[in-house]
Amino acid sequence: MAKAVVFLAEGFEEVEAISPIDYLRRAGVEVVTAAIPVNGKSDPLVMGAHKIPVKADMTFDEYIASADGLPDAVVAPGGMPGAANIAACSLALDFIKKMFEQKKLVAAICAAPVVVLAKTGVLAGRKYTCYPGMKRFEDYCGSKEEADKLTAGAVHVDGQPFVVDGNLITGRGPGAAEQFSMAIVEYLCGKETAQKIREGSVQRQ
Repeated sequence: MAKAVVFLAEGFEEVEAISPIDYLRRAGVEVVTAAIPVNGKSDPLVMGAHKIPVKADMTFDEYIASADGLPDAVVAPGGMPGAANIAACSLALDFIKKMFEQKKLVAAICAAPVVVLAKTGVLAGRKYTCYPGMKRFEDYCGSKEEADKLTAGAVHVDGQPFVVDGNLITGRGPGAAEQFSMAIVEYLCGKETAQKIREGSVQRQ
């Protein structure tokens, strides 16, 4: 059984987190939701960007302490300040780097590709998409020089709901959450399982 962890940080975009959790669990993936600490404080009850509280399965610290090796996928929802709160957690950034280096799936949507992934270096040389207008890496990497180093060769793909480039999946925004989630399902579980879920949940054609 494939395993995935979905980050929840205060201010996360609710539909971008719940959609992958829902569809991945329908596909039989073992999904753990992990609450990212904010200002050094960990709380499993996380408030979304639209004031929808979601109780995570555990805090990220608890997840790291209890995990038996790396999962098959990590998902970073967007939303602000949700994405910024993930980016402020060095433990989360190190986890994403380690996942990517070991060829595990890294998925991020909306603000998260630019705000979170740019700081980890995983966008370098890869195609990606993100929320329209969020393309200034230097705003989140500390300086233009650092941004240029971390994102060298990254290519933004405009107008697509999601982009798959090897073990990296990025999504455009909340309206693309379903398609982004199903791209993750197909990557982890195959086309046949993804098609059964599309049919069973009456998704758009």
